[in-house]
Amino acid sequence: MKTTLLAAGLLSLASMAIGETPVLTVLTYDSFTPEWGPGPLIETGFEATCRCDLQFITAGDGAAVLARVKLEGVQSEADVVLGLDTTLTADAAATGLFAPVAAAENTLPVPFSEPNFVPFDWGWFAMVYDSTKLATAPTSFKELAASNLKILIQDPRSSTPGLGLVMWIKAAYGDQAAQIWADLADNIVTVTPGWTEAYNMFLEGEADMVLSYTTSPAYHLIAEGDATKSAALFREGHYLQIEVAGKLAASDQPALADAFLAFLTSDEAQAALITTNWMYPAKTPSSGLPQGFETLIQPATSLLFSSAEAQAARGPAIEEWRTALSK
Repeated sequence: MKTTLLAAGLLSLASMAIGETPVLTVLTYDSFTPEWGPGPLIETGFEATCRCDLQFITAGDGAAVLARVKLEGVQSEADVVLGLDTTLTADAAATGLFAPVAAAENTLPVPFSEPNFVPFDWGWFAMVYDSTKLATAPTSFKELAASNLKILIQDPRSSTPGLGLVMWIKAAYGDQAAQIWADLADNIVTVTPGWTEAYNMFLEGEADMVLSYTTSPAYHLIAEGDATKSAALFREGHYLQIEVAGKLAASDQPALADAFLAFLTSDEAQAALITTNWMYPAKTPSSGLPQGFETLIQPATSLLFSSAEAQAARGPAIEEWRTALSK
């Protein structure tokens, strides 16, 4: 299916007037496009096959991307939206701004059925720390709240990791979630708009732990040769994030958008995403996972709301977070 879609998209492009270079505009989050992120490799790889100009525009973190799509509506210059996750897909689909897309093969750890979206990577949220500064990490949110450790988190209204955290606590603790937030409030140094700001502050030593992913230590180990970063394994389980891309119905490049979505799950793109976005691939490439990933923690329990459950839980979960931090 993926190969057929890619070929059909390229055939359509070949029929365009000679000398005309079609432009595909992809709206994504800030950390996707820097030279150290996946953007440059994805751009180079896709442009080599599409005879097109792939252009990225950014809007903060994942939740901010959806907010921009809603604000711009059918006037959006984007053809593809990349970087939402399954806590946002029901909300995104309800706008009517996304077109159905072909299902893509995947090796996700859970079933995926979202007619408007293609998964491109996934991971578990985790609290990351420096093992040279913190000898023993907490093994639950309750232990973390009872400690004197200082943490950095992201705003769930603008950040998909921030939203993932409130969903994690809601999924793990249910009616006790508000109390967990109340107990955690004095551990929180600050709440940043997105992941990049919080993680940089952590690296600068401004807190003991930061909300990130179980895969974050792999970056330090593989890219920097630094084995000092670890992810704390929590007994209540870890919330799963599946990142997705979708095609806007108002796109004037629908065939090109379909070809791009197919390319995202190709071996080339998936291999690039592993060691630039530092997440697990939605479809494991033939080369497998790079050495170093075998050292990562493996949660015994994966927590995940369905997209409909997430849509219903989102407002109350954010309100519990906001109430606790405003006291």
